[in-house]
Amino acid sequence: MRIAIDARLPYYVQGGIASYVRALMTRLPLQDSANDYLMLHARRAELLPVAPGARSMRCWTPAHHRLERMALAAELWPHRPQLLHSPDFICPRAAGWRSVITIHDLTFLIYPQFLTAESRRYYNNQITASVRGAHAILADSEATRQDILQRLPVPGAVVHTVHLAQDPHFAPQPPQVVTAMRSRHALPEEYLLFVGTFEPRKNLPALLRAYALVRQQLPDAPALVLAGNSGWLQPELKTQAAALHLQNHLLLRPDFPAADLPALYTGASVLALPSHYEGFGLPVLEAMACGTPVVISDRGSLPEIAGGAAISCAPDDDASIADAMQRALSDSALRAEKRAAGLKRAADFSWERCCRETLRVYNSVLHG
Repeated sequence: MRIAIDARLPYYVQGGIASYVRALMTRLPLQDSANDYLMLHARRAELLPVAPGARSMRCWTPAHHRLERMALAAELWPHRPQLLHSPDFICPRAAGWRSVITIHDLTFLIYPQFLTAESRRYYNNQITASVRGAHAILADSEATRQDILQRLPVPGAVVHTVHLAQDPHFAPQPPQVVTAMRSRHALPEEYLLFVGTFEPRKNLPALLRAYALVRQQLPDAPALVLAGNSGWLQPELKTQAAALHLQNHLLLRPDFPAADLPALYTGASVLALPSHYEGFGLPVLEAMACGTPVVISDRGSLPEIAGGAAISCAPDDDASIADAMQRALSDSALRAEKRAAGLKRAADFSWERCCRETLRVYNSVLHG
């Protein structure tokens, strides 16, 4: 059987979905000697690494194009795959192959105000047709699976929970590596940390307000570092920081290099992720794998992924976020407990397991 995987997205964005696509490309074919694999790349992109034996194909159709479902189907048709996996929600119109899609979250349905108008149009206009045409749907978490079953017209047997994972290089880093990273990025010896895209669903305005409350109780609290991908909330963050008198304590590091993330996590006093909604929350596992205590919101998939190894807060309550961060900073016994629990919890996840469970779904679609 020929299995095609749509790997165009990492050319356009970085983050959790891109990590997921790269893991499928490099690991999944190694577990499956029975089938042939065809990886679809963006035409302008440098070819991404693929597993030995897998083939690559450049596609003219851009990711998220308004005619994507028709155009990509036309490009793929001559190659006659028996199965196409679309890891970013939307699949092209089926043309003789079976379709597997991955839905990472339903932000565009549950919290439409947290997306740009363009993103809302792209997903809202196509998601129903995409799920109706899918022979199987993968969800990053059981929380996302339940969202899908409640909000989309699909039967439960079609939707499968397959957890993502952190890459193996996320591990506690030696002190000299952390020191060199801090020097490269002008970071202090101690800092609180947020990692992710600067966008509304991450709840960054509440994080800043909560951090201001922490500083009222702990005037010597470490600086707050916001690192990750530039988003459409970024300009407002500086304005809000100035209004809260945090401009000397907030460090923005957009487009932070992925290679330095393990050291960034290792050097942090605590990671705070008080998101309104996450379909998975990869920074939680990345930080835990590096031995960093984590504060999470009690919403979406985050409690499921953390598995009791994080400190929880209510994302719509600034005082709750502040209390969780303050406890993480000041309670050394709690920090040690959560650090040990986080390392143990992160070890439960692996890309090999993700690929095994994905392959099981492929086989059920192809042979079931």
